Amino acid sequence: MKRLLWFIGIVAVFFITFILVYTYHNADLQTVEEKKKPDLQNQGVKEQNQPEPAVKKPIEKTTSLTLAAVGDILIHDTVYNKARQPSGLYHFNPNFAPVKSYLTYPDITMANQETMIGGTKHGLSSYPSFNSPHEVGDALKENGIDLVTLANNHTLDRGEKIILSALSYWNEIDMKYTGAYASEEDRQEIRFIKKNDITVSFLSYTYGTNGIPVPAGKKHLVNVIEAEKIKREITQAKHLSDIVTVSLHFGNEYERMPNDFQKEMVQLVTEAGGDIIIGHHPHVLQPVKWETASDGSKTFVAYSLGNFLSGQRRDYKDIGGIVQLTIVKHIKGDETTIHLKEPKFLPTYVDQSFIIHPMKDLPEMKQSYEGIKTHMKQWVPELNFFE
Repeated sequence: MKRLLWFIGIVAVFFITFILVYTYHNADLQTVEEKKKPDLQNQGVKEQNQPEPAVKKPIEKTTSLTLAAVGDILIHDTVYNKARQPSGLYHFNPNFAPVKSYLTYPDITMANQETMIGGTKHGLSSYPSFNSPHEVGDALKENGIDLVTLANNHTLDRGEKIILSALSYWNEIDMKYTGAYASEEDRQEIRFIKKNDITVSFLSYTYGTNGIPVPAGKKHLVNVIEAEKIKREITQAKHLSDIVTVSLHFGNEYERMPNDFQKEMVQLVTEAGGDIIIGHHPHVLQPVKWETASDGSKTFVAYSLGNFLSGQRRDYKDIGGIVQLTIVKHIKGDETTIHLKEPKFLPTYVDQSFIIHPMKDLPEMKQSYEGIKTHMKQWVPELNFFE
């Protein structure tokens, strides 16, 4: 009997031990397996609330536009009398026909309108005190001009009423203008044109007004060259635009090279941040040049574009041209760079009927044409020509 009880006890101990070992082993295996299993619920929350940051490439974009400029539109009586129709109206489109494609192709084309287009109701007049037909503005508009500069030595020739009549007509045909204004409020509005996501602003100043005093309290009628004003307005323009174009009416008439005052003003504009300088007044072509500011930035300068349309003849006064630049804007992330490239030039000639021709298309002017090319690129050997 004792042996039986002892045997039963041993069996019971063995059984209990087996049960304990088995239970512990299974529990340990389950723990290991649970550690191996992904926490799908928590992983889902993590993926939903804490996504892995996406790698974004910086925005990169390059755009460009072409900007062109021509010289003086100086409407003598010989020019407007030739354009007069039997109806009494004036038709200037034929004057521009041979060069129209060179004016309409660029994204922006500007011209120096040297004579006020006050219109016939005020009486037309020629040198030395000009007033021109409204139809000059129509022709410029129809032949690709987008903006005219008006600050020059003839702005005040016929007084305020002619200026206001001209400005009214420019507004009527939706032509932008700069350099002469109807009011101080008008003057404070810096002109700019935006094309292809590039904004170009335009300023215009003259050395003087042929001794005619600016009316008291009406400095807005014409922008006169004043160093501090130019620097201030360039700064304002740079806040509004990518490129600042400054037109300067300066230099000595009929001289083919710039004088010291021109060089001084060009350096001032360059240091102030002007990007392009278009010069007028000498009535003959002066060379183009790259000027460099103290910070290393470069400014493109056309010291004088000569006469584009006028009644002046001989001694280079019937030769002008169209200068063209390409403006490139590159954006990458938060960084924007602007640069000018590919300066080109088209020398032009005004014949005895006051029609503007590309010189390259006139076989009889081949020698003169080659001389003009040499003259214009003497400081910029890479200057290209329309061929």
